[in-house]
Amino acid sequence: MLFHNAALLAVAAEIPPRVVASAAIENELAPVYERLKLPAGRLELMSGIRERRFWHDGMRPSRAAALAGEKALAAAGLPREKIGCLINASVCRDFMEPATASLAHHLLGLSARCQIFDLSNACLGVLNAVCQLAAMLDLGIIDAGLIVAGEVAEPLHRATIKKLLADKTLTRQSIKNHFASLTIGSGAVGVVVANRQKFGGHKILGGAGLTNSAANKLCREDTAEISAAGPLMATDSEKLLRAGCELAAETWRLAAAELGWTNDTPDRFFTHQVGSAHSKLLFESLGLDAAKDFPTYPRYGNTGAAALPTALATAMTEKPFAAGEKIALLGIGSGLSSMMLGVEM
Repeated sequence: MLFHNAALLAVAAEIPPRVVASAAIENELAPVYERLKLPAGRLELMSGIRERRFWHDGMRPSRAAALAGEKALAAAGLPREKIGCLINASVCRDFMEPATASLAHHLLGLSARCQIFDLSNACLGVLNAVCQLAAMLDLGIIDAGLIVAGEVAEPLHRATIKKLLADKTLTRQSIKNHFASLTIGSGAVGVVVANRQKFGGHKILGGAGLTNSAANKLCREDTAEISAAGPLMATDSEKLLRAGCELAAETWRLAAAELGWTNDTPDRFFTHQVGSAHSKLLFESLGLDAAKDFPTYPRYGNTGAAALPTALATAMTEKPFAAGEKIALLGIGSGLSSMMLGVEM
């Protein structure tokens, strides 16, 4: 797929205020670590995640999304009435119904003429939403759109800790299915995608997407298991890692061919922020230069759909781009889905 008139006008991240170190989580789990004879420091050693961020109590996904959306709108400098579509693309939602986008739309004070909907595809939601808005721009349906994603990890974190402390049948093997839940952090992003000819911005070139739905059992948060304790997620991290990187390698091959790129073309890479093992295998599988990566997982953890755009927004602040730089957005979401996009800054 190639896009002709779409641009990233602004990418903004809202970073939660509470810093929670991996060592602090292990302190909470000290009885489990002692019983299973797990070494201290295992969580950070295996994931590369030093800390993650959490919101203060009571934060809703829509509120987090609106905070990031406000930042993105301010950075874009667009009047709110120019936003013709709002997509909420987070894993977390306020309710099953109505759409979380409706709450974010109200908080942001957007026009009644602004279309709204939720787009849910695990950690790949924001890149899927970028493609949806880019297609709408190419068709002339809108002049600008806003993507928001507010991820609230605290309920999953609390429920996981509670289960691990209470489960006396837990073994060194069975605890592995809960490991990924301990790497999750909170965060929020806002992305403005707009008509490049009218508003300028960073050109969204296009890319490719692939699906391997046979792997849909490898990471699940089952709503049937949600209790008063909160949500629980089971992840076969090792199989998910291998299957995800295999799908990513094929997706990159297709995206590079579509864009007319080689592995050396991109000046920088931005990936879904899972952890050190994922990052290492991803760059090895794709044959790409890991020195061009911009990892944020050591300080923010895995923030779901907000992870990749948070890395991009952070780089825009900490390591600004030169005009004309080409970047690759390498997305993966459980299910499995992969999407990779090229952008010219």
